[in-house]
Amino acid sequence: MIKIGIAGPRGKMGREAVKLVTNEPTFSLEAVLDRQFDGMQLGDVEGFESSLQTPIYTSLETLIHSHDIDVLIDLTTPEKGYVHTKLALENGVRPVVGTTGFTTEQLDELKELAEEKGIGCIIAPNFAVGAVLMMKFSQMAAKYFQDVEIMEMHHDQKLDAPSGTAIKTAEMITEVRETKEQGHPNEKETIPGARGGNFDGLRIHSTRLPGLIAHQQVMFGAEGETLTIRHDSYNRASFMSGVRFCVQTVMNLDTLVYGLENLID
Repeated sequence: MIKIGIAGPRGKMGREAVKLVTNEPTFSLEAVLDRQFDGMQLGDVEGFESSLQTPIYTSLETLIHSHDIDVLIDLTTPEKGYVHTKLALENGVRPVVGTTGFTTEQLDELKELAEEKGIGCIIAPNFAVGAVLMMKFSQMAAKYFQDVEIMEMHHDQKLDAPSGTAIKTAEMITEVRETKEQGHPNEKETIPGARGGNFDGLRIHSTRLPGLIAHQQVMFGAEGETLTIRHDSYNRASFMSGVRFCVQTVMNLDTLVYGLENLID
């Protein structure tokens, strides 16, 4: 049995994670971390099954010291996610983090800490297996198509732009693609930002609209042809198979892994 704590249980992803953990026979939901309702039980909060006798804490340190948890699933914000991940590692708890926006310096620091403690940590910009395959296929295609643009589309409540998935996709592409500034050398943006963000010469475009969940397409162009690789998540339940996989996998790691694509063959 894997004992789990969840940070951010009332968010849209957090609610799906609560359902996952409570319905998975090999998981046990020990406690949750929330910014309010300290001392209450999750079943007392609107929107949750009244039978959920899971204690709520507003302090992660108190939660960790009060419960013997194996894994912390963090679905909060980049600022809080970094603090939570560091505190979890310092206390021997394995983090599975779905928060994007970590800096390279933060990732390096957390990886060093995970290896010092000899425990696993997974930070996944995207938990959807299909999205991970989209990134891997895009990296394969980038060996043959040098010109590429990334279009990512999310709901209008998303805080970061571009998305962590788009940035991770661009990073994977640049591992196999020679740097190239795309477009006409004398092109001019008549409206600043019209050509999107510049990442090693390729362009990333972000759309934010109500009604969207998480969508990304990577378009490659060459003489006389284009190739488009696209993934769509239509609900947040699509991310839960990846969360389950990460919780099970992190128990056997002794370092930090950034990106689900590094765990899928």
